[in-house]
Amino acid sequence: MTKLPPVLASERTAAQLLDMKPCEFRSLVDAGHLPKPRSIGGLPRWDMPELYKIIRGEAVDGMGDVQW
Repeated sequence: MTKLPPVLASERTAAQLLDMKPCEFRSLVDAGHLPKPRSIGGLPRWDMPELYKIIRGEAVDGMGDVQW
């Protein structure tokens, strides 16, 4: 059976998917470099498609004319 990638992830899982320690991930969130979690039933969860966009550089606003 194929394991599906998470759409929402806990801090630990999101950090693992980004190959980081949870404390490194939290530090980037606290500094505003990564988005804050969403609350799902009182549980903090990160939107993985949103994180993937950030990683690929697709979440940058106002930089559409820049040639990377």
